[in-house]
Amino acid sequence: MFTRIHKFLSAACLGLALIASQATAQTATPGADGLIKVKSAYSVDETIDRIKKDIAAKGILFFMAVDQSKLAADTGIKLRPSTLLVFGNPPLGAQFLTSNPYSGLDWPVRLLVLQDEAGTVWATYTDFAWIAQRHGITDRKEQFATASGVVESITSTVRAK
Repeated sequence: MFTRIHKFLSAACLGLALIASQATAQTATPGADGLIKVKSAYSVDETIDRIKKDIAAKGILFFMAVDQSKLAADTGIKLRPSTLLVFGNPPLGAQFLTSNPYSGLDWPVRLLVLQDEAGTVWATYTDFAWIAQRHGITDRKEQFATASGVVESITSTVRAK
């Protein structure tokens, strides 16, 4: 059972990476897809290291890093560097789940670090206002604002000037 779940999650992550790898422009505000794309001033590896250090410094729980390009390579598919970082604050995230349990599809936080076809590195995540709208959560505005501020702070450690 675990193997099937792992394969499913790997395939899902790979699909997200392929879609996200089409990112070509930095956005300060989310697009229609709800994505916020932050151009990094660093390589993929250094971007990941800096983000993970900032997450740890903030006392946020880091769950895992999924190296999607390695997963792709293991199946014979060439993919530009792409790593999904999963982290969160359970007391904060659980509040969204109490408002709508289906919001668990978007929690914990996922941040995708990828390199596009031009060699530019991006840190991309889903806008929290978009998540709130997607799940019809209207009673957690303060918590969504907190989550937005934290992820903006984390990505500011790698943001290109």
